[in-house]
Amino acid sequence: LNTYNLLKTLFLRGFFLLNYWLNFSIYVFEHAMKTFSLKKSDIKKKWVLIDAKDAVLGRLAVISANILRGKNKPEYTPNQDCGDNLIIINSDKIHLKGKKADNKIYYRHTGYPGGIKETTPNKMKEKNKSDEIIKLAIKRMIPKGPLGRQQLSNCIIYRDENHKHEAQNPFIIDIASMNKKNKI
Repeated sequence: LNTYNLLKTLFLRGFFLLNYWLNFSIYVFEHAMKTFSLKKSDIKKKWVLIDAKDAVLGRLAVISANILRGKNKPEYTPNQDCGDNLIIINSDKIHLKGKKADNKIYYRHTGYPGGIKETTPNKMKEKNKSDEIIKLAIKRMIPKGPLGRQQLSNCIIYRDENHKHEAQNPFIIDIASMNKKNKI
């Protein structure tokens, strides 16, 4: 009698679990979402302008990298270059917080033995390479590889207010209005 009741309960429980699993799996397969993937022919690139005057370098780089990758768009696709073209002006007037302007060190190597070179952001500004400071910060926030290099090539940086992209009617983004910490 005990074994009969045990088998009966196991069968009923098993049947209930099987029935639950079948109903649940049917529900899931009927209501599954389709993953949207953007095609290359559907990509529409806009032109965006950011003024870097009194901007904090890291915050500017994050905003720029997201625009270049297209992560600010609802149709973002990781394996496509769906980001916008970016123009950054006034790169000479960029700021670094704290003592980073003197203490941060950029390394590069010439390719020869013992050929490691180092420089600081202040030295780069003296040599009129402030656009390279922003380019390096953005480059390090974009994935490495062919797609990342293609996305970085959509970024054009100018040291002053003059740029030659007026015909594209760039959309101006005010990063100070996004967060008060974005500007000094």
